[in-house]
Amino acid sequence: MAIVLLGGLYLFFFLLTMSTFGHPFPFMGTILQGKPAEAMVFVDSLICLYLFLGLMKRQRLTWYLLIAYNCFEIANTLVNLRFITAQEVEKIAGQAVDPQGLIVNNISVAVAILLLTVFIYRHREFFNNRSNYLF
Repeated sequence: MAIVLLGGLYLFFFLLTMSTFGHPFPFMGTILQGKPAEAMVFVDSLICLYLFLGLMKRQRLTWYLLIAYNCFEIANTLVNLRFITAQEVEKIAGQAVDPQGLIVNNISVAVAILLLTVFIYRHREFFNNRSNYLF
């Protein structure tokens, strides 16, 4: 049951990432726009798709990739929080942004991903397929 729920979550992450195609993409303290943002969305979508498929196949390699991807996402969120100001977000969004709300939202996302990572780490026994290939 846990694997199915995780698979659904990463399928949702895939769909969510695909829906941001064509929009600015915050990456490591900068806001990418245009072709670089589209390339990052494409790469992130492929990673989420691979994680979803690997979860459904209970692949051991996917367990490692999930831990690495989630740690990278936490680091990216914290770096973006540190270097992207509310004024930059306002300029991109075209409307007022609450700086405290931005901090609270980013910290809550980082904590949620951290808890998800702890859950995945503790349930490594579910990932019993030692094949390195999805197909």
